[in-house]
Amino acid sequence: MVRQRGGRFGRAVFWTLVALLVFLVVPILFFQVYFSFHQWTVYLGEWWQAEFVGLEVFREVFADTRFYLSFLRSLVFAGGSTLLTLLLGFALALLMSKDFPGRSLFYLAFITPMLMVPVVIAYDFEMLLVQQGPLNQLLSWLTGRTIQVPWLAQTATALLSVMLIEVWNWTPFVFIILLAGFSSLPREPIEAARVLGASRWQIFWGIQLPFLRPVLVLAGILRFLEALGEYAKVWTLTKGGPGTATETLPVYLYITSWTHFNVSKGAAMSYVALLVIGAIVYVSMRLLLRQQRALKTMLRTP
Repeated sequence: MVRQRGGRFGRAVFWTLVALLVFLVVPILFFQVYFSFHQWTVYLGEWWQAEFVGLEVFREVFADTRFYLSFLRSLVFAGGSTLLTLLLGFALALLMSKDFPGRSLFYLAFITPMLMVPVVIAYDFEMLLVQQGPLNQLLSWLTGRTIQVPWLAQTATALLSVMLIEVWNWTPFVFIILLAGFSSLPREPIEAARVLGASRWQIFWGIQLPFLRPVLVLAGILRFLEALGEYAKVWTLTKGGPGTATETLPVYLYITSWTHFNVSKGAAMSYVALLVIGAIVYVSMRLLLRQQRALKTMLRTP
């Protein structure tokens, strides 16, 4: 009976995924391919009458300096925010890996930022970061001098400000993954090391960190890929400004497709980005599998 129910559930999931693929993913991919090889904007009449131009749209994308700069900003934004979330998430998980009074309250406080809607986060921080807002007032009080930094309105600080907001939002995600990693650490090697007189630092560096390395790599991969596609907070806070200081790839794709209404170029750019991100995912998966194999080898070593 249980096996029959499991089989019915598996078939239901399978056909649901097939339906989503056929009715949602395939049409989107078809239209993207069509627009990538046909020159069409909203002003050029009916889309099915668009002129076939072959690879001309892709050549336009590869000649666009703004596309490369937006992709570079996405890499800087994703890389910087991922590194900071890993460091902060690891520190929080290490602090919370032991039982202490009030631990559940701290846990709730740490995960709250991840539960908030991105647009709400953006509006809240926009009010905090205005030139005469609470953050500048607090800094003025702490330093004893007047500070009125336009955090989101000047090129030098805009991208860094959005990056730090991303770190605040997603550090709880890394914290949860690494806390689960700390909870699953084997006790026997740690107890054996303590009996042999190893210090806390030696236990952490020689035992805990190697066991946690695959979890760290997984958290970093997931966080980096999510940050590459971040759009809601950047658009709500700066719309890519000032100038193009925070114009990441998702923002530039939106501007190209739905502000300039150059749908064909937006579709071609999305395919180029898909290929690059696919290569990043492939390298990331190879790295993760290598870490898993190293962990299995270490577990088999007497």
